[in-house]
Amino acid sequence: MKGQRTERLIRITSKFLSSPSCQISLTGLADEFGVSKTVISDDVSMVNDALTREGYGRLIVDRGRTGGAFFVPALSSERREEFLKNVAKILSAPSRLLPGGLIYYADILFNPVYTDVLGLAFASDFKDLHPSLIMTSEVKGIPLGLATARALGVPLAVCRFRNRASDGPAVCVHYPTQSGEVRSMYMGTKILSPDDKVLLIDDFMHGGSTAAGMVQVVNEFRAELVGMGVFIAVDEPEEKAVSEYKALLKLSLHGEERVSLF
Repeated sequence: MKGQRTERLIRITSKFLSSPSCQISLTGLADEFGVSKTVISDDVSMVNDALTREGYGRLIVDRGRTGGAFFVPALSSERREEFLKNVAKILSAPSRLLPGGLIYYADILFNPVYTDVLGLAFASDFKDLHPSLIMTSEVKGIPLGLATARALGVPLAVCRFRNRASDGPAVCVHYPTQSGEVRSMYMGTKILSPDDKVLLIDDFMHGGSTAAGMVQVVNEFRAELVGMGVFIAVDEPEEKAVSEYKALLKLSLHGEERVSLF
């Protein structure tokens, strides 16, 4: 019996972790494992206690008629601070400094070991806003946006800088950059709708022109913008093209501490 319950707990945990923010029926679990709903409820409570102690999220049980449960990914404050401080330390290495006040961080964003946790950090910050869609721009924003979308259980929409036939019909917006250049941004009409509650995720913000372009896209579709998350924001210029955003890390152009918590 003990071995059976141990296996059941492992399988239940696996089901929740593989489908974050998606409802799983407790009645369905009871039928699948051949036990009562009361037993499954006890199992879910044990799984929730373990996940909460680990600091990566918790289970929420819907006591209504459907009797479902959700795994809500979230980073505890301790794990969040420890992780972001480690990333900041890695990015502060002198060898990562690039011309123009930039740093090299592509290896972080294209490594799931880091992006999965960064997605959890953004999910923790914005889960209460209940976005229905994550929006980002190509190229380095894609893995970060996808990790956030997975954690929140919603789709990802990618703004492109040139239209592709495979995306179908697209809306084009034009936005100015810091240098005064006017750039184009495209969004497929089949991806975004006026009913969407959009969370913008950007990998890097200097003046905020790309983020402002994505805001224009949201407005063009008459969707609702609920929030904006940024991986790294540069401290200069202080006034950005967008005003409301939450960054995980700050890049300082002057001073000894190059990258730090925002």
